[in-house]
Amino acid sequence: MKTADLKALITGGASGLGLAVARRVVADGGRVALLDVQEEAGRRAAAELGAAASFQLCDVSNEANVDAAVAAAHAAMGGLNLAVNCAGVVGAGKLLGRDGPMAGAFFAKVVAINLVGTLHIDKAAAALMQANTPNAEGERGLLIHTASVAAYEGQIGQVAYAATKAGTIGMVLPIARELARYGIRVMAIAPGIFETPMVGGMSPELQASLGAQVPFPSRLGRPSEYADLVLAIVANPMLNGETIRLDGAIRMQAK
Repeated sequence: MKTADLKALITGGASGLGLAVARRVVADGGRVALLDVQEEAGRRAAAELGAAASFQLCDVSNEANVDAAVAAAHAAMGGLNLAVNCAGVVGAGKLLGRDGPMAGAFFAKVVAINLVGTLHIDKAAAALMQANTPNAEGERGLLIHTASVAAYEGQIGQVAYAATKAGTIGMVLPIARELARYGIRVMAIAPGIFETPMVGGMSPELQASLGAQVPFPSRLGRPSEYADLVLAIVANPMLNGETIRLDGAIRMQAK
């Protein structure tokens, strides 16, 4: 697909990786719909991006909310051919913490946002994409999951987070196989340590320490680099059913 033809729905689009993708798509001539629970930040981001952007308040863990927001985004853009799942929470917590064993409700909440939320977006977006007119390659759309290197090397305290990110990777191939008949691709990106609002709350010293752990380049990843990979996936129709690590060769230690 060509970037100028993109009509992209981006969850977590009010900040971080999602906003970086939105900025890149709009800069290249496409349209975007930002979905986020952060209403003030989301509306501010859409205003910054201009007429090519819209905002929908959306809790990805709520199925009915997602269905309504995706339909509204489709209407605002006059179509939909790219969905990028960037909404998520860290969900840090040990299985056996200071206050006792992890509450099942805590684990379930992280799963509901990171994993089930991705499924909600995928199915709602694919249901609309299947009716698109295919391009010369027969393509009708693309779904992208945001995983994490924690899916492979989850650290102590990341049991909930790592499980959800592994789940987003595990869904990629079966969904890609199922949606192949419609010309809809499915991919995942597994970022390492990136400059996001989650990391931004850490001290400068801790951020520098984290960046130094990356073999090369020895720094935190930039949201614009995540956006670059999204657009590279858009442009290459042979990228399907796979997860790409975007991590500077880091392999996370136990803690």
